[in-house]
Amino acid sequence: MHASSDVVFRRIRVLLAGDSHLQSQLLTSALRRRPEFRVAACAGNPESILQELVASPVDAVLLDPSHDHEACLVAVRRIRLAYPQVPLIMLVEAAAREFVVNAFRSGVRGMFCLTECPFRSLCKCIHCTVQGQVWISHQQLEYLLELVCQVPSLRVVTDAGQQLLTPREGQVVALVSEGLSNRDVSVELGLSEHTIKKYLFRIFDKLGVSNRVELVLYAVHHREARPVEWATSTDN
Repeated sequence: MHASSDVVFRRIRVLLAGDSHLQSQLLTSALRRRPEFRVAACAGNPESILQELVASPVDAVLLDPSHDHEACLVAVRRIRLAYPQVPLIMLVEAAAREFVVNAFRSGVRGMFCLTECPFRSLCKCIHCTVQGQVWISHQQLEYLLELVCQVPSLRVVTDAGQQLLTPREGQVVALVSEGLSNRDVSVELGLSEHTIKKYLFRIFDKLGVSNRVELVLYAVHHREARPVEWATSTDN
């Protein structure tokens, strides 16, 4: 009795999602010629992708976005929320800084430029992301490093020129104003949610605001981009 080839050599299940019929067809055909892949294809909208994932689990999703990049990022977030274990790879011809940053923020694990890299590199990209790695170009990495090195921050001073918020409190305000929940802020700063709540109550009192909406509006008028000051957890 002989085991099937899928047991001896389990192929990587790939879903190619895109709205360009010709490009999707060509990519699907090229990937299917590789013995290590088992490829399915569907439209690039979130509903079609999620329906396909329910019907047939996959190891990776290749997203071939249309010109509507915002709609593609919505798809990424919805897929990431429903299937966090499935790596998402964005196929692009070129990518501006803002799109790269938002794509990785939304949950992609790889961004592959079709016009700059050979097809064999795409195969390697799929293998790497399935193994838990991140696929990113040098330029895209620079974009993300710039984001890490500079964050929106808040500086508020008294009439005497003294800073009203500590560096840590400034970080909390900056992250909250970026739309992060208390839990996300706690993960970002390595603190407990309870500690973040205590910081917020103290910040509300210092700034004379009563809720998160007022805090965000306050931050909009006082923020500036500057190097991150990673304060210690003992900061007051």
